[in-house]
Amino acid sequence: MSYSKHESAIVDEGAKIGDGSRVWHFVHVCAGAEIGRGVSLGQNVFVGNRVKIGDDCKIQNNVSVYDNVYLEEGVFCGPSMVFTNVYNPRSLIERKDQYRDTLIKKGATLGANCTIVCGITVGEFAFVGAGAVVNKDVPAYALMVGVPAKQIGWMSEFGEQLDLPLTGSGEVICQHTGAKYILNGNSISKISLGA
Repeated sequence: MSYSKHESAIVDEGAKIGDGSRVWHFVHVCAGAEIGRGVSLGQNVFVGNRVKIGDDCKIQNNVSVYDNVYLEEGVFCGPSMVFTNVYNPRSLIERKDQYRDTLIKKGATLGANCTIVCGITVGEFAFVGAGAVVNKDVPAYALMVGVPAKQIGWMSEFGEQLDLPLTGSGEVICQHTGAKYILNGNSISKISLGA
């Protein structure tokens, strides 16, 4: 085994877990799950069968990553945040054939206790604040807060708010990395400056 697993964790036969990953107390990983390298699954995490988790993701305590949720590299899922996979669930009506795909792109942060309604995409390095309820697609680098979540700004890959308007034009250089962020309309692009 090239990953570490607490004795209380259950990893079903067939699950794929990459080198250097850590599976903590009371985790359950289902047989069809694919988990990358260097992933941390905190206490009481559940990972469904039709789930892919990219390298270097951090899934904090009490998070359930249900079927049809896909996390790219370096996603952070804060404590007790929630994914869904059925838009209109009922106990008395079977809807497993209606699961909607949810894609969380590279480097995104999903804050503690936020909820991600199924069927959406959260863009690269977006930042969803604690307690927010996200019910529509989130642009790359967007800072989202509230219920329902609304964009209030832009975030750098370093994880700090950028001094840019929500729309229009502008540019700013990250003081930590030297990367330049350029706002064009309602989207951000990043240019790495010199090495």
